[in-house]
Amino acid sequence: MEFTRLGRTGLRVSRIGLGCMSYGRAAAGMHQWTLDEDAAAPFFRQAVELGVTFWDTANVYQGGTSEEFVGRAISRFSRREEIVLATKVSGRMHDGPGGSGLSRKAILEQADASLRRLGTDYIDVYYIHRFDPQTPVEETMRALDDLVRAGKVRYLGASSMWAWQFAKAQHAAAVNGWTAFAAMQDQYNVLKREEERDMIPMCLDQGVGLTPYSPLAKGRAARPWGRQTARSSSDTVAKAFDRDVDEPVVHAIQRVAEARGVAMAQVALAWVLSKPVVSCPIVGATKAHHLQDAVAALELRLSAAEIAELEAPYLPQDNYWW
Repeated sequence: MEFTRLGRTGLRVSRIGLGCMSYGRAAAGMHQWTLDEDAAAPFFRQAVELGVTFWDTANVYQGGTSEEFVGRAISRFSRREEIVLATKVSGRMHDGPGGSGLSRKAILEQADASLRRLGTDYIDVYYIHRFDPQTPVEETMRALDDLVRAGKVRYLGASSMWAWQFAKAQHAAAVNGWTAFAAMQDQYNVLKREEERDMIPMCLDQGVGLTPYSPLAKGRAARPWGRQTARSSSDTVAKAFDRDVDEPVVHAIQRVAEARGVAMAQVALAWVLSKPVVSCPIVGATKAHHLQDAVAALELRLSAAEIAELEAPYLPQDNYWW
């Protein structure tokens, strides 16, 4: 395993992160393909064995059960001190005033709820899952700063918003002496490169590390065009990747992978890892080879010609944050 710093911070993170949206009670959330605790256990163990120590979840993943699985897995397979633990706030957990959004009430209530489910007294990286247009950014940033000062959170991150919204929040933190965001978790992969227009240049300028989700485009970049899985054939979000505009990119990944004699997932992830703004892509794992391919991608150095071949078919699209 390779390790790096999260943006300009001193936080040392594994170059591959374990995405934990795949783990949680299927009946408790929006996804029916997630793994229950017994089925998820081997992937937590494998992550520890491979040195994947950045674990990423969210309060809304399967109604909080993902956080519960993650908390117990840390105790079972590792030590809290060995894991860089990330979770998120914003999505709807209940109908009450503190059940969603980024108000002070919601942030403080949901942080405490996440800590209880995770069985820990601190979160390493706490993300705002989406921007909340109903709450002043000053209220949000002050509440997040209070969590840091209270020792409940170590670093702050944001996810999936317009660059001007991110800039507004960062400015509020700067002028008031509050903790700024150190990480941005947006969708970034060889099929979805919309963040290269504004968000990524801003993160590079400000030293914010990218921890991109869907680095394999919901799996579309990891298999030949047209091949389906249980998730891709049932998940409405994943189905959105069945777009003709992406087909030439998938074919390019397949050509490079076949020429190299490696899995397509390794090529697609090596492309993401080649970008200097990327600290730690988040990889979901529901089969044994998923994390193995991700770690193997660290050894794969794409040539300039291969990168150009992968990027050439891309056509600009609208931002897509799911």
